Amino acid sequence: MPMSVALYPGTFDPVTEGHLDLMRRGLKLFDRLLVAVAESRVKAPLFTLEERVEMVRQVTRSMENVEVHRFVGLVVDFAREKRVTAILRGLRAVSDFEFEFQMALMNRRLCEDVETVFLMPSARYTYLNASIVREVARVGGDVSGLVPPEVNARMVEKFRTGSGR
Repeated sequence: MPMSVALYPGTFDPVTEGHLDLMRRGLKLFDRLLVAVAESRVKAPLFTLEERVEMVRQVTRSMENVEVHRFVGLVVDFAREKRVTAILRGLRAVSDFEFEFQMALMNRRLCEDVETVFLMPSARYTYLNASIVREVARVGGDVSGLVPPEVNARMVEKFRTGSGR
């Protein structure tokens, strides 16, 4: 029987405890999970693509069957290249649904061999998103517990040195 492989794409700017929760739960459904850190042409990321890849690798190093990749371009092209069976996406709220639903339908149109699987977050992460974490950290708020300690330290440093916007 072939291994089931899912792709979890995102910008991960920064990777949060909510992302990690989704990865752990995705590993219960799939044999392998490829985390695809995307270049962002629309968003102005706090961390470079290389920094984001490095942070995701650091915080997932203890997770078996997780691989971290960088990618540029269409998610479905990357999914096809990596021979995944599903794209894993999180839905925190109804507001996420419309966008994610449209993306899933477009992805299916572009590559009908790859399904999109939606997971709800654990209750404690329902409100959590990277944009909120960045903004709280930017103004000096405590984001420990929302991001892994290694990520928290990098955010504090980025804002302390003024290299964060």
